[in-house]
Amino acid sequence: MRQAEVVVITGASGGIGRATARKFGSEGAKVALLARGRSGLEAAASEVREAGGEALVLPVDVADHDQLEAAAASVEDAFGEIDIWINDAMVTVYAEFMDIEPDEFARATNVSYLGMVWGTRAALKRMLPRNRGSIVQVCSAMSYRGIPLQSPYCGAKHACKGFTESVITELLHKQSKVQVSMVQLPGVNTTQFTWGRTKLPKQTMPVPPMYQPEVAADAIHHAAHHKRRQIYVGIPTVANILGERTAPWLLDRYLARTGYKSQMTEQPLDPSGHDNLFDPVDEDRGAHGPFDSRAHAHSVQLELSKHRGLVLAGMASAAIGAGAAAAMRGSGD
Repeated sequence: MRQAEVVVITGASGGIGRATARKFGSEGAKVALLARGRSGLEAAASEVREAGGEALVLPVDVADHDQLEAAAASVEDAFGEIDIWINDAMVTVYAEFMDIEPDEFARATNVSYLGMVWGTRAALKRMLPRNRGSIVQVCSAMSYRGIPLQSPYCGAKHACKGFTESVITELLHKQSKVQVSMVQLPGVNTTQFTWGRTKLPKQTMPVPPMYQPEVAADAIHHAAHHKRRQIYVGIPTVANILGERTAPWLLDRYLARTGYKSQMTEQPLDPSGHDNLFDPVDEDRGAHGPFDSRAHAHSVQLELSKHRGLVLAGMASAAIGAGAAAAMRGSGD
């Protein structure tokens, strides 16, 4: 019988982290849930247990290295050696750059970027001596392409990508068997849009087309168990990355024209409980944001990415078959 995996998830009280916790819980994993808001953590723990896993609630601010290191030690005291560490915690400010105060920008960066750095450090401290383990960085298409009204988040995700690439090369140099992966996501219907600090006049929303958090959770789960440097989720992510590589100047102009409207609904902002930048919104808001009717529950592109070996083999077989057919036609002329 396979031993239950020990999994750490930061940002586990809502959104993608919450959906990911359920995914691992359904496989009987021992899941350590890290975030600031205890209400969401306790509800996430209940879902993990209902799904068949074990859960450990650890309220922590990932921007604080010492808190995160202590949490990692608590996980191993309770569950044993950590197998998988998932860095998902984030906060942001929706506003034009010049409307964001320095302390706000610093806080968003400390959580979304340094929180991932400290999580990676805590995981590697334990995984490197054992020469095993998997770390998954929950990234974004915005790791490659910045958009308006999200300069703190875009900056943090660019930094996450650069930092992770540096760590990957060091692990390769050491010939370490510890795996580090990045999952590059599109817009996802999460609680981020119900509690992220905003200075915009309308309710914020993910840039369409958007996906449900379970799609992201599936990609994270796959990355944790397969040697994949990166996984791209959704056609919008692929399109953004290709566009940035081929015609960034064109994307600049396109986003300048469409990037404001595509991130706001027509509904006036409800400021109730809509600010988790410095303190948590200590409510259970689940995994989904308010856009279920518009969010895709599946990604064909992700499924193709997960099974890229079979896809490439099929393409090669088709090409060989086409070549053989052409040769036969040619021999009959």
